[in-house]
Amino acid sequence: MKTTDKRLKAVLCMAMLSALAVAADIFLRIPGIGGFLTYEPKDVILTIGAFIFGPVQGLVMSLVVCLIEMVTVSSTGLIGLLMNFLSSGVFVGISAVIYWRKKTLGRAIIGLIAGSLSMLVVMLLWNYILTPIFMGIEREAVLELFVPLLIPFNLLKAALNSALILLLYKGVVTALRKSHLIEERKSNDTEHKKTNTVLIICVSALMVITLALVMLIFSGIISM
Repeated sequence: MKTTDKRLKAVLCMAMLSALAVAADIFLRIPGIGGFLTYEPKDVILTIGAFIFGPVQGLVMSLVVCLIEMVTVSSTGLIGLLMNFLSSGVFVGISAVIYWRKKTLGRAIIGLIAGSLSMLVVMLLWNYILTPIFMGIEREAVLELFVPLLIPFNLLKAALNSALILLLYKGVVTALRKSHLIEERKSNDTEHKKTNTVLIICVSALMVITLALVMLIFSGIISM
């Protein structure tokens, strides 16, 4: 099969998975407190897509879906877009970059655990930064929500998504192969190294920005 045809099929498949993620976001959404904490299984589909096509492609699909979410079902505007993309991007990206190196069940489980814990840390920090702006409450009140609300919610969300990914991934891949939309992928160490480098740079930059903002807020230099 020509390279152009393979790329076209990959783009078509990623577009289809993104559309399914949007549908899951719209029709399977479970509203949360004040519309701020909601559960939707879009990350399940996005992570499966990232497991198939790669972490960077997973991040692109995540951004597209979050943008569509912002202009359809979300009422939180740009803050909601940022929070949704951070949540999905960290979970999808970290999970996929670990699994992508060597596609085994063990690596998938390790990747999902790492993605879940990374997402938890990032969401706690960014809730501390942005929730006072969005909900008009003091930051001390946000800290008081960590244990009874934010930590359990994000852990439950990540655990449920991880279980669904492990349950559905093989079936989805088998169906796509039978439809000739994807093929068996050969190992490419150069591609793996480039992908890992991109993700490491992105995650490192995100953590530096996040921690810098938190430190500036704690020191009183900025008040957001």
